[in-house]
Amino acid sequence: MGHNARMDDSYARELWHVIEPIHIQSYFTPETVAAAKEVGLRGYWMGYFAMRGGPLGEVGPGVVEAVFHGFHPRRVRRAIPDAWTFASRADILAARSAAAAAALRRAMPEVDALVPSAIDPLLRAVEAADGTGRALFAANRDLPRPQDPVEDLWQAVTALREHRGDGHVAILTAEGLDGAQSNILAAAVKGSPEQWLKDSRGYTDEEWETARAALVDRGLLAADGTATAEGRAFRDAIEARTDARAAGPYRALPDPTALYDALLPLAQAVIATGEIPFPNPVGARPPR
Repeated sequence: MGHNARMDDSYARELWHVIEPIHIQSYFTPETVAAAKEVGLRGYWMGYFAMRGGPLGEVGPGVVEAVFHGFHPRRVRRAIPDAWTFASRADILAARSAAAAAALRRAMPEVDALVPSAIDPLLRAVEAADGTGRALFAANRDLPRPQDPVEDLWQAVTALREHRGDGHVAILTAEGLDGAQSNILAAAVKGSPEQWLKDSRGYTDEEWETARAALVDRGLLAADGTATAEGRAFRDAIEARTDARAAGPYRALPDPTALYDALLPLAQAVIATGEIPFPNPVGARPPR
């Protein structure tokens, strides 16, 4: 991003590329998998839905289906609400926070020294963010601040990550893209692994092909499944609108580049572990 970066909405995307690895490492690390099992959750997907959805409360599957957007309802309903019978929300949230911090310390043993330069602008951005229509952001924002400094940093990063994600889901929904269509179009434009997306999000071959046909009918994909020029422009416009909606919290900072610079070494350390795949389902790339 650099200190001479122009302060337009694009800096929200640059900040996302340092925020995203710090957050999503918790979906891939052995610490989180072990923590979910230790607390009593059954299997990877129950751990994922319960830990990410836990800030919302012990909600039913419809809430998770709505705010997560990209998953087939079947996938969600295999884990929620059963997860709440295996472990309490409090235990799940404590486990996810501790596991995330442990993984960050493994990736970057000196991470505690990074916290003082990052936590104040992170919290200032979280406080400035508008929670209207952003359920996952607002739920994460309202969790009690952890006493552990690295957990505190991860929680603030997570709130901002979900703020952007909530806005992105709202735009996808407004554009009439369901979960399968959004994943297929992203794969065609960004090169995300389509088969992985289909399998991990829980769609059958028939459901996936029905969604693909709908994108062809809209002119967003060619008959061979590649993105058309219209499809690429459409997806680029969605990303630009997402940036615009995500930029608000960072306008409250005197210098957003200082937050980028503070988080960059941690993001790079997380990526260096090799535990986050590239390309990945969320379309994140290594920060510049």
